[in-house]
Amino acid sequence: MKKYIIILIFLSFLNLNSQDDKEIIKRIFDNSMSKSKSYELLDHLSNEIGGRLSGSLNAERAVKWGKNELSKRGFDRVWLQEIMVPKWVRGPKEFALIETQPGTTFNVDVCALGGSVATPSVGIKAQVVEVKSFDELKELGKDKIDGKIIFFNKPMKPNEVSTFNSYGLAVNQRVNGAQEAVKYGAIGVIIRSLSLRLDDFPHTGVMTYGDLPPSKKIPAAAISTNASEKLSNLLKINPDLKFLLRQQCKQFEDVKSHNVIAEIKGSVYPDEIILVGGHLDSWDLGDGSHDDGAGVVQSIDVINILNNSGYIPKRTIRVVLFMNEENGLRGASKYAEISKKNQLNHIFALESDAGGFSPRGFSFTSNDENFEKISKWKSLFKPYLIHYFERGGSGADISALQTNDNVLAGLRPDSQRYFDFHHAANDTFDAINKRELELGVFAMTSLIYLVDKYGINN
Repeated sequence: MKKYIIILIFLSFLNLNSQDDKEIIKRIFDNSMSKSKSYELLDHLSNEIGGRLSGSLNAERAVKWGKNELSKRGFDRVWLQEIMVPKWVRGPKEFALIETQPGTTFNVDVCALGGSVATPSVGIKAQVVEVKSFDELKELGKDKIDGKIIFFNKPMKPNEVSTFNSYGLAVNQRVNGAQEAVKYGAIGVIIRSLSLRLDDFPHTGVMTYGDLPPSKKIPAAAISTNASEKLSNLLKINPDLKFLLRQQCKQFEDVKSHNVIAEIKGSVYPDEIILVGGHLDSWDLGDGSHDDGAGVVQSIDVINILNNSGYIPKRTIRVVLFMNEENGLRGASKYAEISKKNQLNHIFALESDAGGFSPRGFSFTSNDENFEKISKWKSLFKPYLIHYFERGGSGADISALQTNDNVLAGLRPDSQRYFDFHHAANDTFDAINKRELELGVFAMTSLIYLVDKYGINN
């Protein structure tokens, strides 16, 4: 009988905690949907500062803005963490055309890939070889490629539910395409933009030459999906057509920049750190509202929502606005290096870097025990339709913080439209839906509340 009474008391305690969690999460929801500052913060970041490519003046303006905004929000400490970042400048707008015969040309939409070298001032003009894989390059060999421009035309796979999976299957052509093509004598590469939509926006992104010496580097550009379709069709009619590309980008020496960090000390377990963050830099074509202005302002707003909900954190909550995710991960590397040196205990880290769309849930990197514990919270998110809790990746900026015992998480918004805007000129503030952005704030704040309240098994 005594054992039975103890079990009843324990079950009553669990039910009480569950009810308390439901009430607090409902309060977080109400405050997120009525008192969130994320939309107005993003309006300023996007429209008053704009695109924030690492090493640019706008990136440094964003650092100052981030520090100023975090300083207004009652953190115990706000500081800058110095890093060195690459400085690549796009230069004047790129130009490209297809010449089917002398005097018959079609202008097409292109943009240089991040890190690419320039063409000569007059551009490069050559025949085009279309391929869909590195294996095709190898099969064609130097005889059929030497002196020509390689056109990588592998579309993102449309029958993947997760568009991030589709992106992952195609991104190697952008990152390593030039490095591979130069082995066979190509003088340049053009890459089909990584988007599932047919439009006229070329999508940039980082590329690498590996260990190639400067004399071997060839220009690399993205071409819009509409232009890719057109070029592919014209090549079927006329394999001898010419392509002209002109771009004036340039790589400079590394320059100084900063991560922006703020923390509020835990009232009970100050040495246990819960991190939330996004990356402050963006590509330069749009204003980076989805990638990753949304994640930045959502992370800033978490403490605001917790304060308005009357919750006092037991553990230290740290907001990190990382610099240089897009073309180097220098901010993430420096943060992880200093954290390791100082033996900081990050029990949990949450990153938002998948756009400001409606949140569906989270993906987690953790051991079995912690994932089982976190999975029990899934029912608290189900009334809000944010109950996708799965094992998987978290985020590029927090991945270096992984240990055997901690938990890393990534906010997972609906991904179907993300690559319509990713790294393109239409990634602008008008593509953001206020309610969807605020739902992301709610989801992130609720998860952080639960981790703070219950901790993890370590």
